[in-house]
Parts: sequence; C-alpha cells; structure tokens
Amino acid sequence: MAENLISDRESLIKRAAVLRITTTSLASAMQNGTFRSLYHGQGIEFAGVREYLRGDDVRTIDWNVTARSGKPFVKLFDEERELQIFLIVDRSISMQEGTKNKTRLESATEIAALLTLSAERNANPVGAALFSGDIEFAAKPKNSSNQTMLLLSRLDEQPPLRRGTALAAALQAAGKLLKKRSLVFVISDFRAGGWEDAFANLSARHDTVAVRITDSMDSSLPEIGSITVRDSETGLRKLFPTMSKTFRGQWREDAAMRTKRWTDIVLRRGGVPLSISTSEDPLSALLNFFTQREAV
Repeated sequence: MAENLISDRESLIKRAAVLRITTTSLASAMQNGTFRSLYHGQGIEFAGVREYLRGDDVRTIDWNVTARSGKPFVKLFDEERELQIFLIVDRSISMQEGTKNKTRLESATEIAALLTLSAERNANPVGAALFSGDIEFAAKPKNSSNQTMLLLSRLDEQPPLRRGTALAAALQAAGKLLKKRSLVFVISDFRAGGWEDAFANLSARHDTVAVRITDSMDSSLPEIGSITVRDSETGLRKLFPTMSKTFRGQWREDAAMRTKRWTDIVLRRGGVPLSISTSEDPLSALLNFFTQREAV
C-alpha cells in the first residue's frame, strides 16, 4: 500500500488540486435536480399539488389526492439550497487488502475524496466518520475549504492495524451527529455482521447509499494451486484448492449469493446499493451511478 492513500503526489494541496479537476462532471451530476429528487426528502420540501400534465414523472403522482378528485394530481416540491453530504468510511484491516494494484481502502479513500471535493464544488456541507476497530474521526458537515482539507488529510492517513470493524457504531454515531436530513454514503466491504439494524435506523432519517467495495478474488479465483488464505479480521486460515474446477464454480456461486443477500438487506432497510470493484475507475463508477439514478 502506498504511504499516502489519495495519491503519491508531493503534497495534499497538490493532490486536492488534481482531484478537483476530475470532479467537475461528478459535481454536476450530484447537483442535478433529477438525481436529487429521487431521494425523497433529500434537498426538497413538499409544496403542494397540481393536476398531472403530459410528461410529468409518474413517480410524483399523489395517489390520495388523485383518488379523492378522480383526476391525476402530482406533488410539487421546493428545492432547498443545501444538499448535505456525509461519508462513513471503513478503514478496517479487511479493507487494507487487495489482490491487484489497489486495495479496497485505496478505492474507498479515492471515492470519499471525490465525493468530498464534489460537495465543496457545489457548496454543499460535507462531513465524515472514519472507523476501523474503533471510530477514528468524526466531523459534522460544514461548507468550507478548511473542512475539505481536514477531511482529505484524515482520509490520507494510514489507519491503525486494529482488528474488528466498528461499522454499527459508526452508523449509530452518524445518526446522533446529523441533525438535518442528509445524503449519506457508507463505504465499506460490509464483511462484518451486526450493522443491519443501525443501517435501517439511519436510512429511516437520511437518504443512504451503501457503497460496497469488492475485489476480483471475491468472485473469481485464479488457477494457482492450493493456497492458504488468512482472514485478516479473525486470524483464521483456510485452504483453497484453486485448481479444482468444482471449487472455483462453487466460489462464484457463493459470491453471487452473498452479493444478492447484501443487496436485498440494503434495499429492505431503506438504502440504495452500489458495488464498486477495486479494478474500476472510481470516478467513472460514481458517474455511472448518478446517471442511472437519473434514468430510474
């Protein structure tokens, strides 16, 4: 893993400048009214109803008023000026692993940095909670260049080598920290259990995107013979016979099942699921996500 997580440039200021250039399109996508309106309650306030017109989004139909009047009516919203962003970033030991040129943590850090700078560009308050085995850092959302540099600086630091994952605690802390409805990105590998109820509680009050960081070996094993793999969180070792076609096939099936289970959990608890692989370009992945949300 690189000494610094965001990049290897001379200083954090220069790294931030480079990232700022790349966030122009991302900031535009985040600010797009169509995207914002998909998250009901996020940045918008109910302002009344009017009769449905051809071309209106059918998702805005007020079915109660429609039933009473016998004519279709749609809800109207007044958009607030500020869209508040909050990032919850997993920096536990399992996130510090990776089988290619990038670890999960490096991908998570770049994603968080891009979202931070995009928020700054749109003058949106942004805050964060970073955690590993414990909560390392937490800051309420603010709209200032000092806040941006503080978050980038903390993201750029190497995390402690501490076992355990305080995901549930970080979700609970965010719930206490955020007084205004916010758009929350939870960036993690979600390998630890026990976070589901805390996630549901957070999603009930905020619009929550679960960003699952994956690695190529999560779903596909290379044919390199029998290998011993150590679980970084528990310390347990397992033998993987990767030359076995049956074993590799079962591994793929199990991975697909885990992904489906995770997706279902996030959706049932009121969140929006997003998986990003360490082999993907984070900026492209985020842009694709925002574009898809506009088209829903």
